[in-house]
Amino acid sequence: MGFALMKGVAQSAAGGVNIGFADADEQKAQIVAKELKSTVYHSNTEAAEKGDYIFLAVKPQVLAAVLAEIAPVARKRLEAGNAPVLVSMAAGWSIEKIQSAVGSNAAVARIMPNTPALVSKGLIALAASPQVSGEKAAALETMLKGAGVVDRVEERYLNAVTGLSGSGPAFAYLFIEALADGGVLAGLPRDKALRYAAQTVFGSAAMVMETGKHPGELKDMVCSPGGTTIAGVTALESGAFRSSVIQAVEAAWRRATELA
Repeated sequence: MGFALMKGVAQSAAGGVNIGFADADEQKAQIVAKELKSTVYHSNTEAAEKGDYIFLAVKPQVLAAVLAEIAPVARKRLEAGNAPVLVSMAAGWSIEKIQSAVGSNAAVARIMPNTPALVSKGLIALAASPQVSGEKAAALETMLKGAGVVDRVEERYLNAVTGLSGSGPAFAYLFIEALADGGVLAGLPRDKALRYAAQTVFGSAAMVMETGKHPGELKDMVCSPGGTTIAGVTALESGAFRSSVIQAVEAAWRRATELA
């Protein structure tokens, strides 16, 4: 995800920003740096010393160690009046919790991206502390737009965002895979079935976004009386399809709250 966001920043900035990063895998870091024409820092501390926006692209269980490592530098810069904006994508870590580790007046933003950011089609929810000025928040939003759609939300919604759009791609991939399997069962070659399934989901999502119509209305447009589609919808309903999806989002949301 860190690579996806760096790639998006590089695209949106069009050469107007310097990107540097630290990574535990030195070999991978050099490959990424060459592709993005960026700088590899030798440590998280060095990155914290030099960056204006510090993206904390680590898992929730690793964030405490990273914050402890960069906290002295962050506090020093805060006292000097040139504090960076810390941008966390770790589920469950509140702005307040991050500030307690690095300084109560630290400028902190939380984002929740999803994996389609890798192809610049992501959804990135953004919440920021009062210490992040409007100008800096706008600059951050502009940087992130290269990876997809950016939507500002209140922090209290981020766990729900995690359950829906953060985890949602996995649910969508399961559906695409199952849809393709259905095509294979009906006689389509595997490659065509997968292509048709993916394009069908892609096009259906575009219909929702571009027409503004409710998905239920669009579904009804496809369901002719006594036709093939309503027969398929009936089969999905008999398997509690919608209830299962709702429960999947709820389970992911609950897990995000447990990580707090």
